[in-house]
Amino acid sequence: MSASLPFKLIYHNGYDLNFGSHVFPSRKYRLIRERMLAEGFATLDDFQVPEPATDEQILLVHEEGWVRRLQRGTLNYDEILRLEVPYSRQMVQGFWLAAGGTLLAARNALTDGIGYNIGGGFHHAFPGHGEGFCAIHDVAVAIRSLQKEGLIGKALVIDLDNHHGNGTAVIFHGDKSVITISLHQLNNYPHEKPPSTIDVHLEDGAGDTEYLQKLGDVFRLAVPGFKPDMIFYVAGADPYCEDQLGGLNLTLEGLKQRDAIVFETALTHHIPVAVTLAGGYAYNVEDTVTIHTNTAKAAVAALRDIGYRAK
Repeated sequence: MSASLPFKLIYHNGYDLNFGSHVFPSRKYRLIRERMLAEGFATLDDFQVPEPATDEQILLVHEEGWVRRLQRGTLNYDEILRLEVPYSRQMVQGFWLAAGGTLLAARNALTDGIGYNIGGGFHHAFPGHGEGFCAIHDVAVAIRSLQKEGLIGKALVIDLDNHHGNGTAVIFHGDKSVITISLHQLNNYPHEKPPSTIDVHLEDGAGDTEYLQKLGDVFRLAVPGFKPDMIFYVAGADPYCEDQLGGLNLTLEGLKQRDAIVFETALTHHIPVAVTLAGGYAYNVEDTVTIHTNTAKAAVAALRDIGYRAK
């Protein structure tokens, strides 16, 4: 592997949301960086440190009351219960950093073809509350920020986390400038699944063959049909067969092919991709690290095979 990657890897030590022994292993971000360096996939020069998103950027998506309660530590019991993670100032800073990282990855994608945030993908965050380990919707913040700056008009969100992107669906409901696609396990969190533009509900135990066919059928039509200016890829690791919070049955090889479909389809149509990592709760955290690292490797392979020509 070349000592210099064709795109930057966005990472900050503050991405660790300080969850301790929580089922969400927020230390995975550091482990991914360490794995990439240890394997020689990346060098220190391939990493870029983001600034936290500004409050102004966060408020393009989120209600001011929710933002201020997060910042001041005044969430009520029900809000913390719904969020399902322990509150801390470090956690709040981590979400602001993740949003800044996804925005930086999206900016990079406009010139490099791929932007890769080793974090983010918090798709259960709603404008006025958090759910399912997600407090701030970094992808929505990036989309709204780039739209406001006139850098993109239309965006497509392809959500391949095991769990339905309910926050994404609500935030962009009725917005003709954003298409949301979610492939997820039907009988899993969240119980209520507000409609995305396109939802693919998968039954328990769906494996590589079914998953890849349904992804290809939907995504390969949606991209040229909608012609987005950017694709945001929520690359969850939890469709993996050994995931604690999943119920799908994808193998490591199947997940590699999933990534390849996304990157090859996008780049063939000259559309940049901003990557966020989302969920991953494998019994062995090293499996989660492998899956997320493989996504970066698939992005490099697609760029080198297909290339990218900015519009």
